[in-house]
Amino acid sequence: MRDDQLSDLIATRVHRPGAVAEASAARRRPDSLVGEHGKLMMIAADHPARGALRAGDRPMAMGDRIDILDRLCLALSRPGVNGVLGTPDVLEDLLLLGALDGKVVVGSMNRGGLAGTSFEIDDRFTAYDAASIAAAGFEGGKMLTRIDPEDAGTVATLVSTGRAVSELAGHQLMAMVEPFISHRVDGRVRNELTPEAMIRAMTVAAGLGTTSAYTWLKVPIVADMERVMAATTLPALILGGEVGGDQRDQDAAFANWSKALALPTVQGLVIGRSLLFPPNDDVAGAVDAAVSLL
Repeated sequence: MRDDQLSDLIATRVHRPGAVAEASAARRRPDSLVGEHGKLMMIAADHPARGALRAGDRPMAMGDRIDILDRLCLALSRPGVNGVLGTPDVLEDLLLLGALDGKVVVGSMNRGGLAGTSFEIDDRFTAYDAASIAAAGFEGGKMLTRIDPEDAGTVATLVSTGRAVSELAGHQLMAMVEPFISHRVDGRVRNELTPEAMIRAMTVAAGLGTTSAYTWLKVPIVADMERVMAATTLPALILGGEVGGDQRDQDAAFANWSKALALPTVQGLVIGRSLLFPPNDDVAGAVDAAVSLL
């Protein structure tokens, strides 16, 4: 980002906050949720709002907003990338920078379960709601839904997710639900990434809300993906998750994504840190390689 662009962005936020709504109203919306390749290829950037700043071996990688915006704008400019997932602060910066024309925009809704806190499972809806997503002209909302059998805070998240699914459907907007079975291990919340756990999480998530007509699932790569994805007929997107810091880990992740994309319900990728902060820091190269899988 050039110095004048940064100055203009900050000046707009200080003196013309209404410019965000103007940019949102002027945004050219996509014709479809999928791109020319027939899939949805999204870049995820909602991690910082939950206090999750690590990428690979860089503990504060997502702590520099200008750097993130540079990487996001580059990723969104690459052919075949047709969507972005983020919280209001990130998406509004991208709107003001003119980076969201023609893109599928999904607002992240529940960021209250801050990473590493005692209340992490009680994942409150602290960002977008369905009404604000519809008012902004975005294409959908995303909700993280972690199910901890031993944490009573789970039920509040389930109720809120069900309500959000119903309200988004009322606006005919995508509800992107990211379900996990989770447990607290040595004081930290860990997701159980077994086929059985994912099948259970997905079947619970698919039944939330008054209708599943607009529900998509956001799921990780686990073993036996064929059996896992047979648990639902809902469209699914593969998330990137934690990818190691060297090229071999990246190559293995790409191979797993490619295999998953061959399954009938898998309709695309939602990848964040592993493309924005690849091992060699070649964002364009990593994004192009992911698009090629489609």
